[in-house]
Amino acid sequence: MKLFVLGATGHTGSHIIDLALARSHHVTAFVRSPDKIKRQHALLAVLEGNPRNSAEVARAMSSHDAVLSALGVRPPQAFRPHTLVQECAASTASAMKTAGVERLVMVSAAVLFPQRGLSFAFFRRLLKYIADDLRGAEAIIRATSLEWTITRPPRLTESSDLSYRTCVGGVPKGAASMSFRGVAKFMLDVVEHHSYLQEIVGLAR
Repeated sequence: MKLFVLGATGHTGSHIIDLALARSHHVTAFVRSPDKIKRQHALLAVLEGNPRNSAEVARAMSSHDAVLSALGVRPPQAFRPHTLVQECAASTASAMKTAGVERLVMVSAAVLFPQRGLSFAFFRRLLKYIADDLRGAEAIIRATSLEWTITRPPRLTESSDLSYRTCVGGVPKGAASMSFRGVAKFMLDVVEHHSYLQEIVGLAR
């Protein structure tokens, strides 16, 4: 398959690239800073561009089978009002329509589930601006006719652990944290199996 990756320089994005190449997929990393990707591989193409510019994205995306978006905002901007992921969701949806690409898997966050409890309340307050941006991005994608899957993982950690559990429309029981690599594996699995179409999926280790 030919996979188009947004957010490829981030934690989850880098694992998407590694796992996708290991599965012999062709990968295009569409990034603002190509120099941040040191990996070289015959199946990997690194293209410089602005993910907010739908025309640029559409040109680069043409002939791909699926889009995997792991876009996010890093501190300190993550803890201030921002709309980066929303803007990129809008440009991605527009670009996919132009390029004729239907499949999209996007990373969101478990704090958007209406869970109760002190832990969720704490993270919901801490990640308020991130959640606001992701909520807006999800709304944009859910309003399309694309074959989308939105995954909402809990707190993410750096680990080689590939395990994950799923729950459609909610948080898997006992969810606390999981690895970036596990999220990447889930994203590739659902693309390969064409599963969880137009569903929001909670993840946990």
